[in-house]
Amino acid sequence: MKIEPLEQELQPLREQLNNHPLYAQLESMDDIKTFMESHVYAVWDFMSLLKALQQHLTCVGLPWHPQKDTSVARFINEIVLEEESDFNEEGEAKSHFEMYLDAMQEVNADTGKVQAIISSFTDVKDISSQIGAAELNRAEKRFLQFTFDVINTQEPHIIAAAFTFGREDLIPDMFLGIIEQSGENGPSSYRKLEYYLKRHIELDGDQHGPLALGMIKALCGSDAQKWKDVLQYGKQALQYRIELWDSIAEKLQEKKGNLINAL
Repeated sequence: MKIEPLEQELQPLREQLNNHPLYAQLESMDDIKTFMESHVYAVWDFMSLLKALQQHLTCVGLPWHPQKDTSVARFINEIVLEEESDFNEEGEAKSHFEMYLDAMQEVNADTGKVQAIISSFTDVKDISSQIGAAELNRAEKRFLQFTFDVINTQEPHIIAAAFTFGREDLIPDMFLGIIEQSGENGPSSYRKLEYYLKRHIELDGDQHGPLALGMIKALCGSDAQKWKDVLQYGKQALQYRIELWDSIAEKLQEKKGNLINAL
């Protein structure tokens, strides 16, 4: 299989994700706040997938040895540099996860819960039970459990599949539209969130997306089983993302229903 047929196979699920009813429910900054309080786990787990790829595809042990595919190693190192230590809107070095937490605080979203939960994840070998014990809803637990099941396969092409596929395409543009309509101060009121979103668009669309597909090609080569694995795990990544979106949509509906009942 080649990358083009693979993307065609995944397209129906990608369309389901990109046309999810959740997006129509994001109408205000309060809706964005609710969204971010669940979506933050997807921002965090992306870093774990990235660091797993770094462990497999670059040399992080001693003594150092050159890697088989230097182009893939460079790609991973570039993403680690930008995702783990990018510059925020004030020129300070921060991970994108920390920048997301800053943006959450800017819109008065709760960051205490996610920080407490990820602090309780201390051992990747026992993380399944740690996720099970965490104060998360079913979709959030299943989403994170899938990520670490993937990481624990120790197979770079499978980890790369979850890393590359199942990510959202519409959120940055949609969030920016809501910010622009959020009042007379507009984007100036949400500088951290606006910067994070624009940086996300710049890196993922222009650089990381195409390079990630190249990484899939390099890791699978002519191995038919690896291409089948990538398709299988790519589909699962999209399905778990859709399930997470379903849970956020349900939460928004419940909140709006309660608001209407209170009037």
